[in-house]
Amino acid sequence: MPSPKKSASVKSLRSAGKRGGGSALWRWFGRLLVLGFVGALLSAGAVAGLLYYYSRDLPSLNAVRDFQPKQMMRVLDRNGAVIGEIGEERRTVVPFAEIPAMLVSAVVAAEDATFYQNPGLDFRGIVRAFIENVVRGRAAQGGSTITQQVVKRLLLTPERTMARKFKELILAYKLTNSLTKNEIMEIYLNQIYYGHGRYGCEEAAQYFFGKSVRKIDESEAALLAGLPQSPERLSPLKHPEAAKTRQRYVLGRMAELGLLKQERAEQLAKQPIRVSRVDMATADAPEVMSVAQRVAVGKLGEGDFNIAGGTVETTIDLKMQSWARDALEHGLEALDTRQGYTKASRRLKGPGIAKFIAQAAKELGKDDGARRKVLNSGRILEGVVTQVQLATTSTPPRLLVDVGQLAVAVDLSRESRYARGKVPLIERFATGDVVRIQAEGIPAQEDGPVPAHLEMGPQAAMVVMDVATGEVRALVGGYGYRAGQFDRSQQARRQPGSAFKPFVYATAIETKRFTAASVLNDAPEVYDLWKPKNYEKEAFRGPVRLRVGLAHSINTVAIRLLSEVGIGSLREMATRVGITSPITEEMGLSLALGSLTVTPVELAHAYLPFFNGGRRIVSSLVTKVVNEAQPVVEPARAMDPETAFVVLSMMKSVVTEGTARAAVGMGRPVAGKTGTSNDQRDAWFAGATADLLAVVWVGFDDMQRLGHGETGGGAALPIWVDFMTKASAGLPVRDFPQPSTIEVQTIDAKTGLLVAPGGEGIEEVFVPGTAPIESAGQEGEPRNPDELLLNQ
Repeated sequence: MPSPKKSASVKSLRSAGKRGGGSALWRWFGRLLVLGFVGALLSAGAVAGLLYYYSRDLPSLNAVRDFQPKQMMRVLDRNGAVIGEIGEERRTVVPFAEIPAMLVSAVVAAEDATFYQNPGLDFRGIVRAFIENVVRGRAAQGGSTITQQVVKRLLLTPERTMARKFKELILAYKLTNSLTKNEIMEIYLNQIYYGHGRYGCEEAAQYFFGKSVRKIDESEAALLAGLPQSPERLSPLKHPEAAKTRQRYVLGRMAELGLLKQERAEQLAKQPIRVSRVDMATADAPEVMSVAQRVAVGKLGEGDFNIAGGTVETTIDLKMQSWARDALEHGLEALDTRQGYTKASRRLKGPGIAKFIAQAAKELGKDDGARRKVLNSGRILEGVVTQVQLATTSTPPRLLVDVGQLAVAVDLSRESRYARGKVPLIERFATGDVVRIQAEGIPAQEDGPVPAHLEMGPQAAMVVMDVATGEVRALVGGYGYRAGQFDRSQQARRQPGSAFKPFVYATAIETKRFTAASVLNDAPEVYDLWKPKNYEKEAFRGPVRLRVGLAHSINTVAIRLLSEVGIGSLREMATRVGITSPITEEMGLSLALGSLTVTPVELAHAYLPFFNGGRRIVSSLVTKVVNEAQPVVEPARAMDPETAFVVLSMMKSVVTEGTARAAVGMGRPVAGKTGTSNDQRDAWFAGATADLLAVVWVGFDDMQRLGHGETGGGAALPIWVDFMTKASAGLPVRDFPQPSTIEVQTIDAKTGLLVAPGGEGIEEVFVPGTAPIESAGQEGEPRNPDELLLNQ
């Protein structure tokens, strides 16, 4: 038991402890306050330092203030139908005033509940993200407001670092003080990615619901609002269950925030997702799309083109475009069958295969890189089949082809052009077969064969124009043409052959020394050691009228005519009608047979004056770019209406009695001219009805011969007739208008003079003042051709 003294000491110590303890507690508390204050100052200083540090090199907000997102341009045909879209990002900007309030509410509920109240930052979210970052030891997603997302997409790089996050926070705060909340929301809804290549709420609504965002309902708004979190994972087309789950979440959040009645949210949450996908139908007119983009970029510049949006209006008629492509492809398929282009050209065996590959490698280049460069240039090459691979459950049937120690693969499931016939395409090939191929222009898998397609048959091009306006109604650049490829309708420079003869005849008629009734001698003659021949080789008709000479495409008559009028006069005529290819004296009289080169578009424009009264019309396929009309070139006089009509009338005889008789079956007046170039490398038909002009060219890109018997009348004309029959269906049958000044006389068919009294003759048309005044003999016997020529 403790002594009283000790007890007193203990008691006093306790008392002292109570007193002293209280003082110590306060002292510790005071120290904590001081430390807290100092810590706060240090933290504030640290934050201030960080803000100062990361504020030094921030990007300007101008990119957001002057927000001009990339948009698509829609290309329209002459009737307003959509041909397709051009541009880098599929987006159509919609102003905030036209965005449904329900979509704005859904986005707020899904992405940023305090958007309209916060200063661009969500402090609770920042704290949550900070804790997560500290726990994980790295930057993690979280705490991003809509304003931060706008900043991140428009001003910053996608890297996930603390430095970028600090910049994002600072910029978001500044942006909130620079733009209104509605302006920020407008940028967000037009910029955000919704998956499937669609940017912005308008394109997303069009893609998923087949209507403008202006017309979506609450359910659709909730679906769209949920997509940006993970566009591919939440796509209603790819993952409908995930999309529905996300939509239900958005509807629930809308109800929680009072943006949608609870009952309505529950009702919509129970409904299945309804997607009415109406993808932008792209017509089969890549040639037109290429022209539209080239014109729009040229007018606006590359930068403005990508942000302009709006439409590009063209003169194209989509129905005619489709008919033209079908006719061209069917015509080529028929030619393939006639000439045997649906199978290998020859078969090699044994040493012949190795020899072929070695020679091909020598021609392609010394190394693999050089060979690939040649192949990817678009050049057509011959190769030898090294393996025929049958189809499996995972791979299509294909040919492995060696084009010179370089392997290419041809997917036969995509070769619809050559698949016609009873024998399956793959059964027509064997090892050692020599085939013509062209690279697809897409990268090959590493160390794998280069993708290629068969190019065994010829190619073709077609241009269709309105006779009255000169506007282009259809443009086809080749079989299987794809945008960016070689467009033969505008780029292929080929010899027109006899299709050039009407310009020689027009030059002669214009001199008034010659008429359609003038007689020239179809007989062999030598010009500077050159002895021209007719297509029928040594067949000569003797004296013939010019009408007959053109109708039957007699070479000797055209050459005699050119020797009379001169190359200078022909060049002047050709320039006036629109031939831009150079014509020189050095070309000589072979010009009468079309030895120059022209493009199908060029020839079509040059033929137009024959059918429109002699006017040269330079029309643009594109009429408007973003509501601004293209400059219009006033028509110019290329030849007198009377000259044009006389040549037109002569070209009608090409159809009724000459080389284009296959067009008679159309049951309406047709005028035109066939053309076959030297060695049958090019086949043409240029012709028109009273409404439409069309030019068709057929030939190999590498100048091979088309095949035995292939001419303009056999290879090109059937394509023309196929198209024109469809395009003219339902149109009234009209003849070409005849100028009132044209003189009509009855002439003797043999001499070209006026028919003798009581004799039988034929009607002929004349330029005023050029009709014959002398009558033929009573028996209609022809005179010396030179004498007849002098008397007329």
